[in-house]
Amino acid sequence: MAQTAETAATLQTATLEVRGLHAQVEDKEILKGIDLVVPQGEVHAIMGPNGSGKSTLANVIMGRPGYKVTEGQILFKGEDITVLRPDRRAQMGLFLAFQYPTEIPGVSVVNFLRSAYNAVKGEKTSALAFRKRLKEKMTLLGIEDPMVARYVNQGFSGGEKKKNEVLQLAVLEPDMAILDETDSGLDIDALKSVANGITSLMGPGLGVLLITHYQRILNYITPDRIHVMMDGRIVLSGGPELAHELEAKGYEGLRKDLLGEGEE
Repeated sequence: MAQTAETAATLQTATLEVRGLHAQVEDKEILKGIDLVVPQGEVHAIMGPNGSGKSTLANVIMGRPGYKVTEGQILFKGEDITVLRPDRRAQMGLFLAFQYPTEIPGVSVVNFLRSAYNAVKGEKTSALAFRKRLKEKMTLLGIEDPMVARYVNQGFSGGEKKKNEVLQLAVLEPDMAILDETDSGLDIDALKSVANGITSLMGPGLGVLLITHYQRILNYITPDRIHVMMDGRIVLSGGPELAHELEAKGYEGLRKDLLGEGEE
């Protein structure tokens, strides 16, 4: 019973909570009052059409410059992180996988990951010790040595870029991961490989906020909750079955239902 209570306490402290969040980009309001709670150990998916504010939400949670919070709060582990720098949020255990990973010429994947690990963990891990840790994660994800010897994302295919993001997730071991359209631009085989990699990392120590347009990645990653986002707001939340409803009706069909226009 003591172990159960301890686990419950851990999950509680690593919860991500968004309260009444409004945010602007270049003086244009994009988020118009978001309320969301994602506990550690759960997978929540945010689905919505283009321009609904999904990626803006991810960037605001992570504190990306250029995104201005005008109202509301972001809390993580019970602490208000709304005004914290991105590096401090990462050190607390937040992680963001980008929709469009950036190329970094001249910097190998292994050196980039070691620098990121030391910065996030506040450590100075030796090259040998880090290489051993990295190899364990590569084996888990089925990633070969040649990929980590290459420059970060330079010449990578879409699938390789997303696998590299998942490798970062594995190495950094955050408490909460925000995956911004990790499935975008992937063919069926790459999607399955990336999704299986994410699934191998899931467990009670990791909360996931998965942002996607499509239901297809949810064939491999089953969320605990799905939230539908439209026009800067979460308009509907439900269980995994909600993805199939969206697949059948489309976002416009759901919008009409919510407005009562679908009724006879």
